[in-house]
Amino acid sequence: MVRYLLVYSLVFTMSLLPLKVLYLLSDFLCFLAYRVIRYRRRIVRDNIAKSFPQKSEQEIIKIEKDFYAFFCDYLVETIKLCTISDKQLKRRMKFIGVEEMVNEMKRENKLFSFIYLAHYGNWEWISSLSARIHEVDNNIVGGHIYHPLRNKTINKLFLKLRSRFEGTNIPMKGTLRFILRQRQLHKPTIIGFIADQSPKWNCIHHWTNFMNRITPVFTGTEKIAKQVDAQIYFADVRRVKRGYYECTLTRMTDNISSFADYEITDKYFKMLEQMISNQTFLWLWSHNRWKRTYEEYVERNNSDNRK
Repeated sequence: MVRYLLVYSLVFTMSLLPLKVLYLLSDFLCFLAYRVIRYRRRIVRDNIAKSFPQKSEQEIIKIEKDFYAFFCDYLVETIKLCTISDKQLKRRMKFIGVEEMVNEMKRENKLFSFIYLAHYGNWEWISSLSARIHEVDNNIVGGHIYHPLRNKTINKLFLKLRSRFEGTNIPMKGTLRFILRQRQLHKPTIIGFIADQSPKWNCIHHWTNFMNRITPVFTGTEKIAKQVDAQIYFADVRRVKRGYYECTLTRMTDNISSFADYEITDKYFKMLEQMISNQTFLWLWSHNRWKRTYEEYVERNNSDNRK
């Protein structure tokens, strides 16, 4: 508790600084991360180079540098989330299609809308979507799935930041339980799923072609959506300029039950790939996304079958 209070006090104090000042800090952090510490430089370079084999070394280095600059902006923008006003954040993080999504839920008499998100743009600021939903209809619950962090102090801090703008934090392992409870209560709910992470070996059920590689993917969003007949949307994010983002909510299908298993998941990754190609530096290239390969997956399965 003491450690959390100390960390929160530091973040709170820093967040009182104007974003112009925080961006100066971001520039300094970028120099440290890229030039001095060389934070995950090997992973970042390898991820970009293999995703874009047609690009020259100069183009890859440009994406790499732009990514580090953006990532440090993301860090200070997340700090700012501690005290930023709703008015200021609404101006900097715009959502397009919220009213249409809510109206479609009502017109089609749906209890759930699921939104496919990614570690792209400022995904922490997207937690303010719940406040925008409540401006249209205060009876709809807005929430987002999160993976608990190992560091309890940092995890508690992020939960506080993510709930500042009326969003409900839903732990990944409790996702289905939360959704079924909402259905039992007949409570309309809109949930964001960040679905571009790498599943553990025992959670791999599907592989797809993504960013020039065969990639293991999470399929839980699609499975649960079919179970509760949810509407499905994709969050198409772009950075307008430094500190300003737009998120367009695009309907992916009118009837999810008409799609074969994993077809919606594959469609999400195709849409994500297109979004990444638009502003490549906005994706989280430092994540070791392809540490589990299909070849090792086959080898593991063959080894298990021989036992």
